[in-house]
Amino acid sequence: MTDTKTVLITGGSRGLGRNMALKIANKGLNVIITYHTNKAAADNVVAEIIKTGVNAKAFQLDTSNTASFDAFFTDVEAYLKSINKTHFDYLVNNAGTGIYVPFTETTEAQFDDMMNIHFKGVYFLTQKALNLMNDNGGIINISSGLARFTFPNSSAYASMKGAIETFTKYVAKELGARKINANVVAPGAIATEFGNGENKTNETKRGLVANVTALGRVGEAEDIGGIVAFLCTEDAKWINGQRIEASGGCML
Repeated sequence: MTDTKTVLITGGSRGLGRNMALKIANKGLNVIITYHTNKAAADNVVAEIIKTGVNAKAFQLDTSNTASFDAFFTDVEAYLKSINKTHFDYLVNNAGTGIYVPFTETTEAQFDDMMNIHFKGVYFLTQKALNLMNDNGGIINISSGLARFTFPNSSAYASMKGAIETFTKYVAKELGARKINANVVAPGAIATEFGNGENKTNETKRGLVANVTALGRVGEAEDIGGIVAFLCTEDAKWINGQRIEASGGCML
């Protein structure tokens, strides 16, 4: 179907990105995902998506390496042509890693890693993506509840997410003429492998999060994917420049 829209999701091989990819595919959209090192996991996601009847493809990408972006988008463009398309419609900036280090112990190298992955990489990947994006599409940037509330040892990561939230509002304003909307989804603590699986395996932290969350538990990947999928539909077209927190009511 040549009129089927296409979504590009960074970091789509596992965790939140995997669930986003599957939920988006279930809405009948083609999906392109990126992975950093785990090709086997990415290939499994692609195989699951193809079973739903839409197109899917995985590309390796280090989102912290801005020098690789031109070659990446050349590959994406070639793939789009192979499915009779010239552009994609939605960009989901999801790829990322986390560190849990006190502010007083955070090194410049750790800070630079967080900057390159979560802010600089997103900023310039989005800029490069615009040449291959259709008008009337959308950009979804993944932030964190930690940009609103605080838990110890996340200052570098959370600061970059705060920058992304400001960036998203500017993108929404500046791309308005192309009818491209831009929004933030900010998950709370989610039980995935992110940050060495801290929210999945650290029972002390899980208990603390549950106790300060209105719905009384740590989130799961399945709590987030459907929200992102909704933002990739015409039903969400009038949502623009907004921060949508999905934390189960953490620290209200």
